[in-house]
Amino acid sequence: MPKSKRNRPVTLSKTKKKGREHKESIVNSIRDAVEKYNSIYVFSFENMRNLKFKEFREQHKLTSRFFLGSNKVMQVSLGRFAADEIRPGLHKVSKLLCGDSGLFLTNLSREEVERLFNEYKEYDFARTGTTATETVELKEGPLEQFTHEMEPFLRKQGMPVRLNKGVIELVSNFVVCEEGKPLSPESSRILRLLGTKMATFRLHLICRWSPEDFELYREGLDESDVESA
Repeated sequence: MPKSKRNRPVTLSKTKKKGREHKESIVNSIRDAVEKYNSIYVFSFENMRNLKFKEFREQHKLTSRFFLGSNKVMQVSLGRFAADEIRPGLHKVSKLLCGDSGLFLTNLSREEVERLFNEYKEYDFARTGTTATETVELKEGPLEQFTHEMEPFLRKQGMPVRLNKGVIELVSNFVVCEEGKPLSPESSRILRLLGTKMATFRLHLICRWSPEDFELYREGLDESDVESA
């Protein structure tokens, strides 16, 4: 019998799309921050972990402000060309906002910022598609780190296992992943079970702007490259 369409519950909490007002809010926030902080940095990131980044941002909220999101919106905030930049030289910063990047506005000294970014590393479990940093191979024999209830799950991940007197055994050697090759969904799950972390969340400085000067951190890039970008 077909289900009745009457008295169907309707949710009133639909999420609105981020429109013009949201973008204008970001633009205004960035422009206000430009007036508040002494220097501006563009940074790139790899293996982003939102929770860890949030913790890092909270540690420096009294002296600094981070912005992540649409590169185009951030570019508009600063000015994409010399003719529309909100402070002299900011169009150079704008041109370097591409790919996985963000803005860091701060009152910290240059030396302190460089130290923070150079020392920051957070290790985490690698996700599907991440390039393996090492080869992991399990040898034939008992896998005493796993309980017997996990045998069906391990078998679904492609591991040649069996139960022997309540102990999971590998019937033959098994390569979980190979160095330099992308991780499959099964490989990433097994590595997590093994406690093997192959992803490193890092932040890299690209450039620094202040009212007095502009500096590039990325090797092989100079100001003429920025002007012609």
